[in-house]
Amino acid sequence: MALIYQGGINRMDWTEEQFRPYVMHQFQDGRKEWLFDGFLFLEFSDGKGRRYAQGYGKDARKQEWEWLLQRLFEEGKSLSTLDACIETVKKEIGEPEFRHRVVIGLPAAMFRQRDWGELNGKTLCFLYREDQVAATRWYVDRVLESFRNANYKNLDLAGFYWVDEDIAYNGDLSLSVSEYIHSKNLLFYWIPYWKAVGYDKWRELGFDMAYLQPNHFFEENIPDSRLEEACKESEKNGMAIEMEFDSRALSDYEPVSFRSRMKSYIDVFKDNGVFSDLPIAYYSGSRAIYEMYKSEDERDKEIMDELCELIVERHKK
Repeated sequence: MALIYQGGINRMDWTEEQFRPYVMHQFQDGRKEWLFDGFLFLEFSDGKGRRYAQGYGKDARKQEWEWLLQRLFEEGKSLSTLDACIETVKKEIGEPEFRHRVVIGLPAAMFRQRDWGELNGKTLCFLYREDQVAATRWYVDRVLESFRNANYKNLDLAGFYWVDEDIAYNGDLSLSVSEYIHSKNLLFYWIPYWKAVGYDKWRELGFDMAYLQPNHFFEENIPDSRLEEACKESEKNGMAIEMEFDSRALSDYEPVSFRSRMKSYIDVFKDNGVFSDLPIAYYSGSRAIYEMYKSEDERDKEIMDELCELIVERHKK
């Protein structure tokens, strides 16, 4: 499952050309293969000062929630171009042996927010759990309606994603939301950061799948032993895991390339059976996979070939 940061005005438009290296990988020997079978669309901020998760500005109101929804279903971008990209690739390499699934991020109903807006004639106040749940259910319903109306040829909706990466702020709100998502026969996903509050209680919080973030890539002083520990922690808690890199993994990134840190994930995950045994979420910043695709540096092509070969082998198994 590839993480696609989409919505904020600071993001890529996610045109068909930009989606291409996420949908299909072309190896250096010319071989073309299907790549990611899952796509998580999420956003933390509108890029204009309003936030959909804790820590990114002022709380988003109903109007910003609606704006995000419009961005998600905008024709010629986002979901529509992912669907079109898959259709184009099918003409090149034939039908995939799987259906592509998407997961949609839910804006967080911020505890204590009083200016979200009205729903069914009532002004909601997020001091109250029932109002937080009502707003989130409304958004779920809007996504379901929009997805049905879009009638995508190549995309199935797998479920929803909880954008809060810990439970320190909103507590166990996810449990109430989970009941509604399950009533729609969909799944509920979560990706808590390393040792986040509540990460080891993910089942009790109503989630069907939780991917643990090792958070190793981002700081040079964090040793590779963190990755070994993350593999053990995932196994102990019955969790999936996240692969992490961003544009700093490019070989010519200045002032320092983090390519070796990306390679550590590949090596440690291989050694610990992650690629064969666990679901994996792929965090690549806002655009690193696209930048690797555009790069002329053989080292970038080499590391992407190595990673993508592992993903392709998973499909074949």
